[in-house]
Amino acid sequence: MFGFGKKPPASANASPLHSEPKPASNASTITAGRRTSSEPALDSMTVQELENYAVNQAEETTKSVSNCLKIAEDIRQDGARTLEMLHQQGEQIHRTHEMAVEMDRDLSKGEKLLNSLGGMFSKPWKPKKTKDITGPLTSKDDNYKAKQSRKEQREKLGLNVKGKSAPTTPPCEPTNALQTVEMEKAKQDDALSELSGILGELKGMATDMGSELDRQNNALDHLETDVDELNSRVKGANQRTRHLLGK
Repeated sequence: MFGFGKKPPASANASPLHSEPKPASNASTITAGRRTSSEPALDSMTVQELENYAVNQAEETTKSVSNCLKIAEDIRQDGARTLEMLHQQGEQIHRTHEMAVEMDRDLSKGEKLLNSLGGMFSKPWKPKKTKDITGPLTSKDDNYKAKQSRKEQREKLGLNVKGKSAPTTPPCEPTNALQTVEMEKAKQDDALSELSGILGELKGMATDMGSELDRQNNALDHLETDVDELNSRVKGANQRTRHLLGK
């Protein structure tokens, strides 16, 4: 009416300054989410930082391999002591069986005496023997050979040596990061090679333990049979003695 026109409505695309920001793409979000706090940003490192990181990783790997080697050496020491105890146990079984043989000799003398005393009363007596006492399955020579074998085995395993001799020529000190990494790799190779040898020795020790246990089981079965025979004869001799004393 007065000639004043209405203000036109603002266009939706009037100014980019007032537009809402677009969300980040899924690809960039996923890429950022994959990186953990413990992983260093290698792309943003300088050359010096990369060299320090490589040296640190090499030293950590060497430390881990050395720890594994130390554990294997401790297991080898324990295994050697266990094997030594098993051999000592086998020697004790052998000596016990030898004592059973001596007991058989003494018991035979006593049985002859009881038979003679029974003849005085016109009551001859003959002990009941179901089997002969044969004694241990192994001989002293076998025990000596086993002892020599254990000594050689301990020397082979390096268990009789108090310490390792230091190298006559110390390695050259590295002058840069690459040489340090190469030196650490050489240490790792040496430790892994030694670890492989120890694992082979442990396998051999386990086989020896199994063989020794089988041998001792057979020896114990044989000893038990002889002891049962002696026990039966001792009971018979005691009954005969009480019978004679009661007359």
